[in-house]
Amino acid sequence: MKRYVLADPHGGYKALLQVLERSGFNREEDELIVLGDICDGWPETRQCIDELLKIKNLNYIIGNHDKWTLDWFVMGLKPDLWVSQGGYNTMRSYDYNRAGVPESHIEFLKNASLWIEADGCLFVHGGIKPYTPMENQGIHTMLWDRDLIRNARNTQIMAERRKLVAPNITGYREVFVGHTTTLLFKTVEPVKYCEIWDLDTGGGWNGKLTIMDRDTHKYWQSDYVQDLYPGSHGRNDY
Repeated sequence: MKRYVLADPHGGYKALLQVLERSGFNREEDELIVLGDICDGWPETRQCIDELLKIKNLNYIIGNHDKWTLDWFVMGLKPDLWVSQGGYNTMRSYDYNRAGVPESHIEFLKNASLWIEADGCLFVHGGIKPYTPMENQGIHTMLWDRDLIRNARNTQIMAERRKLVAPNITGYREVFVGHTTTLLFKTVEPVKYCEIWDLDTGGGWNGKLTIMDRDTHKYWQSDYVQDLYPGSHGRNDY
């Protein structure tokens, strides 16, 4: 069994299929941790969830966009911020019919984890407050935090300037996050600062989707997602 991790597909079903195929992922045998945000952005959220439900050894971590979508599924909430940040395309993928959302999709998001710890590693959508017990982190931090990766990047840069080895800033062997696109760091490749990997390589924007073998750190990427959806502008479809 191989162990993989990916982040932030954002409704990009075609990109999801590409990375699963290019990595040789086996839906019956291999393990996949998804760092959240299957929802919102490109027009195929429904198809993305259907595909993930085919994976036998799937561990799903909820993202901030998933929480918005779950609130629509369950309570009909549709704040303007969500709708304008990809929620429109999520609703469209379900024909704007909340009553027609499959129960399996509701349960998929309801049962998602806030974080996963395994083999000295941490997997979380947004970030954490270092050296704070996970049960005390708070949902908002785990879903929305960007300070962890930014602080790790600043720490790494300062260490390199001083010709020092970058320190460990969390106590974990490795931390895998999504949420903060590496496009902000001028790259569509995954980045590692200190012990923290950022795997959101812009799949929900104009970048690529990435899947990584978490044991070897080898990774595979989709085409630029905007090229896979020539009739869509992603979040700007609204």
